[in-house]
Amino acid sequence: MASEPGGFTAYIQHHLTFLSLPHVSHSGFWSWTVNVDSISVSLALGVLFSLWFWLKARKATAGVPGKGQAFVELVLEFVDGQVKDVFHGDRRVLGPLALTVFVWVFLMNFMDLLPVDLIPLIAEKCGLSHFRAVPTADLNMTFAMSITVFLLMIFYSFKAKGFGGYMHELFTAPFGKHPLLWLPNFALNLVEMLSKPVSLAMRLFGNMYAGELVFILIAGLFSAGGIALYSLGLVGYAVWSIFHILIISIQAFIFMVLTVVYISMAHDHH
Repeated sequence: MASEPGGFTAYIQHHLTFLSLPHVSHSGFWSWTVNVDSISVSLALGVLFSLWFWLKARKATAGVPGKGQAFVELVLEFVDGQVKDVFHGDRRVLGPLALTVFVWVFLMNFMDLLPVDLIPLIAEKCGLSHFRAVPTADLNMTFAMSITVFLLMIFYSFKAKGFGGYMHELFTAPFGKHPLLWLPNFALNLVEMLSKPVSLAMRLFGNMYAGELVFILIAGLFSAGGIALYSLGLVGYAVWSIFHILIISIQAFIFMVLTVVYISMAHDHH
């Protein structure tokens, strides 16, 4: 597909274009679009993950577990261990949340390992002009997840400290209770609060977008002509795929751990 009209530049632009449904407000002052590909793939992977774990839970046995049950138990114990190390309170909500975040983000990242032209080719056969298969390479998706974590932070801050306690903390920590320090305290806490969802979203997006772009560049070598470039493309794809497995795993792990850390910090009293 890299040899399509427009050359390699058009090939890259085609693969970096979302399947979007535009919407313009009635006021005409602002507009927004819905990236159907990111939403549909993330929902499909979420349903797949939920169904997979539900079936394994239904068929779980107390005896010697099968390979599927053993793998699910391994993931559960790994995530629960991470939560237990960070958060020492009631894990009935935070544990399942961390598990969902870790597996869901990993599955969305894993879509980057599929051949670059596979999903767009299937979409084209179905009459769709564009389709990006990696939801975490969409800044809107990563920000949606990070803002959800941010709202959970606010919720648990009010739940653990009460309205008065949380307001008192925002205006008196870390510099002190003097009235002249209220605004500096609040400004510093506000910057700290807002930086968490921004860094959480940008870290995941940046790594996955860069990985996707590298795969697209490597794919261009296959149709650039010549055995040398084709061989270089095969070697580059194999090496980058192996390295990228580590990247997608680490990014899912970091997103999960930071989610737990941020919510755990919301329970702390200063």
